[in-house]
Formats: sequence, C-alpha cells, structure tokens
Amino acid sequence: MPEFRLPSELVLFRDMLRSFVDRELIPVEHLVQPNGEIPPELHAGLAAKARAAGLWLLDVPEAYGGQALDLLAMAVFWEEISRTITVPCRDYTIFGPAIGPILLNLNDDQKHRYLLPVIRGEKVACFAQTEPDAGSDPASMRTRAVRGPDGYVLNGTKRFITNAHRSHFAQVMAVTDPGKGAKGISCLLVDLDSPGVRVRSSQQTMMGERPSEIYFDDVHVPYENLVGREGEGFALAQDWINHGRIRHGARGCGVATRCLELAVSYSRQRKTFGAPLSERQGIQWMLADCFIELHAARLMVHDAAARLDAGRDARSETFMVKIFGDEMSFRVADKCLAIHGGIGLTTDLPIERFWRDQRSFIITEGPPEVLRTALARNIFRHFN
Repeated sequence: MPEFRLPSELVLFRDMLRSFVDRELIPVEHLVQPNGEIPPELHAGLAAKARAAGLWLLDVPEAYGGQALDLLAMAVFWEEISRTITVPCRDYTIFGPAIGPILLNLNDDQKHRYLLPVIRGEKVACFAQTEPDAGSDPASMRTRAVRGPDGYVLNGTKRFITNAHRSHFAQVMAVTDPGKGAKGISCLLVDLDSPGVRVRSSQQTMMGERPSEIYFDDVHVPYENLVGREGEGFALAQDWINHGRIRHGARGCGVATRCLELAVSYSRQRKTFGAPLSERQGIQWMLADCFIELHAARLMVHDAAARLDAGRDARSETFMVKIFGDEMSFRVADKCLAIHGGIGLTTDLPIERFWRDQRSFIITEGPPEVLRTALARNIFRHFN
C-alpha cells in the first residue's frame, strides 16, 4: 500500500497553523476562564492576529470573501487548532464568524438577509435540532411548523443549543409533514427576537458550558424563510453533521497530539525510584498505544474528508471517524493525565480540560452506540 501523504500545500498550511498555535495561543492558555471561554478583549486580539496571518473565513466561498478550503484542508485546520484550550472546543470564531454548510445553501434573498450579515459579523447564527425527546433520533422530533395564510406557525422546544443565548437567528429543524418521518422535516430560519420565542440557559454542564433551550410558542415564520424545499431539512442537517463528524475526528487528533507532547516531556523529567518515567515499560507501552491510535485516527479523518471532497458516499467512514476519533482522544487524554499523576488533575495543565471536553464529545452530535448501530446496517449491506 502506498503511504498516504497530504498535498504539499496542506503540509505548508499545517506547519503555519502549528506555528501560530505555538506562538499565539498556547502561551495564553492560563487566561482561559473556568467555563472554557476566553475574555472578550483577548478574543478580539487573537482574532486580529488570525486575520493578519491569513487564517480568516477559511471555509467560506471566495465570492463572499473567504478562502473556500475543502474538507481535507479544514480537517488539517481543526486538528492543529485543537492542540490548545485557548480555542473553545465548540467555538472557532477566533478565525472568523461561524457559517456552516446550511447557510451556504440559502437562496439569494436569504443570503442577503442572513448569510452576509453573519460574514460581516453583524449577526450570529445557531443550529437548533436537538429536543428533550429527540436527540439521536431526529425523526421523533415534536417541534411542528404548520402552514398558515402567510407563513408557518412554529411550536416546540429545542434543547442543548450551543450559542443560542448570543444568536440573532436559528436554523430550526421542524416537522412540516408528520406522516413522512425524516422526510417530513424542514429547515426554517427563525429570528430569535420574534414574538413567541424565548431563549433561556439550560443546565450547567461539567465542561462549564450552559447551552440553551429555545421555546417556540405560536411563532410566525414567513414562507420565504424556508431553506430549500419542504422535507429537505433532514438532508441539510446531515450535511452539517457529516462536516461535524470530520471535525470531531480531527479535533480528537489535535487533542491527542498535545496530550502526548505533554506526557512525553513529563515522563522524561519525572523520576521515580531513581529513574525517569520514560524508562518504565508500563509508561512506554501506554505512550505506544496512544501513538498507534492517534496515527490510525488521523488516517481515517483524512480518508473520509477526501472522500467527501470527491463527492463520494462516506457515511460509513464518517461514522467510524466520529466513533474512533472521540473515543481515542478521551483514552489518550485519560492515559496522559494518569502519567502526570496528581499534577494532571490540576488546572495548571490543559489535560484535565481536554479530558472533560472529549468525554462530552463522545456524547454530542451522535453517541457511539447509535453510530455503531447505523454502521452495522451498512456493514450488512456491504457483505450481502
């Protein structure tokens, strides 16, 4: 088998990103707040440095001032910036406003009202799919959008919505035809200052975050705020989620790399019973296992991203990337934390933050049990 190699331009891009992370982001990790956010003034300063370095609007089409990077390039980006806790694990806006693939599918009028203001930094968007009774099973969602004389009437509740408290509008998945299951779900753009919309903070998570709940009570949504056609919402969400699975896997590689960097350095310095930890076979094997898993995960991420860039079906590959990348990075963070002993439990090092964040990533955007079940269905079809 030939060795997989990144294109030379992506190697240069990776090296530039790594230098930026080492020079600008890792040195200010001590300024990260307990909830994982960074102070606004620090965010503004780092965003200015990222923009000056050419790390701005990376996945936005060139027509809108972006760099139009493909998914493989974005996988390289997500991995490198995930080596530091200075970049919040669910907020990459240091490198420009969060766009996402759904907003790029808007019609011209919708782009003028929603996409362009987001790119200019005038509006913030959130994605609202999860519900109290419909997390990993979106086909069972209860939020309904019923046709009226001049628009939809929206009722329902969304839960665990990231950034809803600071968003101006939401990309809301709602049932427009309850008899069609997943094919009866549509995507609506809903202004969060509309009458009948209420946003409130939800439970405090172990990561320090407070995701929001959004309540819709007879909210009027004009027909021109429908994205695509009725019934296309699930497909639009899947496009979002496919990108998200690559991001999960790439982030896992970045986290594992940083944890290994710290563990290798510490094992060389820390002596027990007259010898450094690095000479202990137990430690060597732990590090070897971590390195093996990291290498495998990175190859899986690059393969899946390249398949999607080529327009190929990569559902099984993205399932595996999400499952393996998240679980691998948590195992690596756990082992590297253990290698550090008591100091690993302190907030002096970023490992405990990585440990908590990666445990949460295993659950969010598709738990491994659900993805393994979906993957198994594909396996049975493959070997039919």
